[in-house]
Amino acid sequence: MTARPSVLIVGESLAGTTAARHLRTLGHTGPLTIIGAEEHGAYSRPPLSKAVLKDPAADHTLGLALDGLDAEVIRSPAVAADTRSRTVTTTDGRQIGYDALIVATGADARRLAAPGQRGELVLRTLDDARLLRDRLAHAGSAIVIGAGFLGMEVAGACAARGIPVTVVDVDQPLERILGGWLSAAITAHTAAHGIRFVQATGFATLTGNPVGGVALPDGTELTADLVVTCAGEVPCVGWLAGTGLADRLGVGIDDACVTTVPGVFAAGDVTYLRGDGTRPDRRAPFWSNAVAQGRAAAASALGLPAPGPPRDDYFWTEIAGLTVKVVGPVPLIGEPSSVKGSVSDGHALLTWGHADGTSTVVAYGVRKPVAVLRALAATSSPPAP
Repeated sequence: MTARPSVLIVGESLAGTTAARHLRTLGHTGPLTIIGAEEHGAYSRPPLSKAVLKDPAADHTLGLALDGLDAEVIRSPAVAADTRSRTVTTTDGRQIGYDALIVATGADARRLAAPGQRGELVLRTLDDARLLRDRLAHAGSAIVIGAGFLGMEVAGACAARGIPVTVVDVDQPLERILGGWLSAAITAHTAAHGIRFVQATGFATLTGNPVGGVALPDGTELTADLVVTCAGEVPCVGWLAGTGLADRLGVGIDDACVTTVPGVFAAGDVTYLRGDGTRPDRRAPFWSNAVAQGRAAAASALGLPAPGPPRDDYFWTEIAGLTVKVVGPVPLIGEPSSVKGSVSDGHALLTWGHADGTSTVVAYGVRKPVAVLRALAATSSPPAP
């Protein structure tokens, strides 16, 4: 690598923009290029379901500023990479060279529609959120497929407008991440706000053309004015074909966000953490991880030690007026080891202890700064709320 290496970041995402800023913070003075795919430029995605669906004014608060970075920004999607010649080709035919490449292309929404089936709604981009918000203004009923964070937030946005909404999933709401105990509490809370949950025995199928409902494996058919698929994401790796960088899980990275190809690093929703014999391969497409990995990838691209692990066990959600913040490893198994406050009243601090000595703290309807929750997780002895 040259004394002033050129760094190319593909993906104007949270991970990509974080990496760009951290490169300059670390003293990188060489050429820096960012390739983006969205005409809106870089913006934060969590507010799409938390704020944009509710308030058009939120559209203008999402931007991730690139000012002061002295970076060339190319808004033409990457279509191919040649890791031998160290070049990336864009849709408009440009070929950009690099000394170090950071892959941060994120993911697309997973879709369930059959080929040619029109009208499936998803929520991944600002345009998706604007379209869904417009449709919510005229909907009399809704179905949400997927009871993860995104699906439950979309259901909450429906309920806030007085729209009867049914959530469909094979597992209870948020059970895969938060465990059965907390899932039951959240399910009860959302039911009290008019959110109905249907547990399916298998995958749902979209019906109608345009889409107007879902068919469940047991023969049940549900219809609604609005059907939204919130069934996870698909890593954006098509442009990496032939490089050996990607597989069905995305781009594999180690604890320093280094890939298996020399000179290539990766961060954000496009990645998965490779197993090391003690842990399996694992995807963790959370906002906090994108930030942590962006910083780690930037340091590794400059040959410096990573500033921390590629995971940050923190996330939060707001569902039907209930704010839930989580700091610490998940999933949460069994009952909490400590409950301070009242879950039924929607105001509690909860602690789960884990076999490895770590703890997870959950602020359930309690507004606590994340720094406070991190400290509580470190001591595993939270005070009363």
